Amino acid sequence: MEAVVAVFAVLFVLCLVLGAYATVKAVGAAKRGVDRTISQARRAVEDQTLRAKSLGRPGPAGELAELRLTLRTSMRATQDALYAGAAEDESLKESVALFERLSAYGQQLDAELKRLEGEPNRATLAERLPGLRERTLRITDSADSLRWAAHDRARRFAEDDLDMLSAQIDVEADALRHWTSPEPAAAPGPWPETPADGQDRRTAPQTPRPGSAPEAARPAITPPGRRPVYSWQKKPRPESTT
Repeated sequence: MEAVVAVFAVLFVLCLVLGAYATVKAVGAAKRGVDRTISQARRAVEDQTLRAKSLGRPGPAGELAELRLTLRTSMRATQDALYAGAAEDESLKESVALFERLSAYGQQLDAELKRLEGEPNRATLAERLPGLRERTLRITDSADSLRWAAHDRARRFAEDDLDMLSAQIDVEADALRHWTSPEPAAAPGPWPETPADGQDRRTAPQTPRPGSAPEAARPAITPPGRRPVYSWQKKPRPESTT
């Protein structure tokens, strides 16, 4: 009896532990989902704000907002393309590592551009804009190069798979239509013998003798039911049943 109680107690404790673990996992997943949703909403709001600033603010302030928007859009698109492709293509892991190194420079530049948005000295800001524009262009060109290389690689693999599938389908379609292939021609028969007079009597027309009608052509083998019966033929014996 004590052993049964001990077993039930152990099972109860295991159920509590598993329940607590499942609860913690569910809470963690829900928290990560909420954080991801908040981050996406925050990025969307910030992108809309930058777009409005680039259109509504002339001069260096508007150009700073445009540079930030261009940088963020390029980096985010490249990140999505590489991370999605690396899940199926192991060769993209090195590209992901390079992009993470590039992201450090991109985040540093984005922070600098954001800080300069509140710079009151417009003359100093205008002097620094060419350098900021060049850095932004270098980072976005590198990110775009990685992204388009990943796209081209995925497209190439898809085309190769499609070519292979099309070839297999063509082979299968030909196999399904095997009855439509032309049958081999029959081998020609032996050459007819030519008699001494040089005329093939099997092919030359036969001239009937005067006063006689041409005989009907007889089959080479007379069917059993039409064979003549002669008086000297014996009747077949019945089969023995013993």
